[in-house]
Amino acid sequence: MAGKSEAALPRKTYEKELLRLQTELVRVQEWVRAEGARLVVVFEGRDAAGKGGTIKRVAEHLNPRVARIAALPKPTERERTQWYFQRYVEHLPAAGEIVLFDRSWYNRAGVEHVMGFCSKEEHQLFLRQCPIFERMLVEAGILLRKYWFSVSDTEQQERFRRRLEDPLRRWKLSPMDLESITHWEAYSRAKDQMMVHTDISEAPWFVVESDDKRRARLNMIAHLLSTVPYHDVPPPVLKLPDRPASTGYLRTPRDLQNYVPDHTASL
Repeated sequence: MAGKSEAALPRKTYEKELLRLQTELVRVQEWVRAEGARLVVVFEGRDAAGKGGTIKRVAEHLNPRVARIAALPKPTERERTQWYFQRYVEHLPAAGEIVLFDRSWYNRAGVEHVMGFCSKEEHQLFLRQCPIFERMLVEAGILLRKYWFSVSDTEQQERFRRRLEDPLRRWKLSPMDLESITHWEAYSRAKDQMMVHTDISEAPWFVVESDDKRRARLNMIAHLLSTVPYHDVPPPVLKLPDRPASTGYLRTPRDLQNYVPDHTASL
């Protein structure tokens, strides 16, 4: 497994390259908007593999009206009776939009299958239909990119431990996350089976080694950029206008409004 055996990437190097890549992502955003393109990026992988942190860096400087994150909760009773892919279809992008799936329809190939939340028949149906579904998306003109974040068992265990001890990140842990420790091999087999059926030429899987989060983020974003045929879109010409002269407006007296207390004065 790459990552921990390599020299740690210096923070300054990481931050400089991340900013450069994020600047390129803004260029991609403007190209998507100008060309009416539709871009879907699927983030999958084991719990604590670094998907969420990478998505955060991808979306950090993008316009939320253009690029949105789709992180669906568990299906409702009504959604359970629908065609499996139906609830995901409504989150697909329209022209000029980017959608980042923080987990996706591949829940059925992973957690649902391993934890028994779907039947064997439903799992097999998914493996048959998924390649057809994704070919339909690509044939319709959607740019579909799929990334699997791979983390070692020892690194996952350490990340779980840190989350458990950190009050700011403990919310990231759920009983289901901890179950993944005892089902490590079952998840591995499920992932291998999923790859066999869904690693298709029209929408291949790309594996991101993520024991080193900094390297994983940079590698994933750089690869995504290399797969999108974007180009510079000239920005609109804007000019800051002069502020007009006052016409006699008087601001409301401060004592007539409620102000937030100055907490910083006590620091």
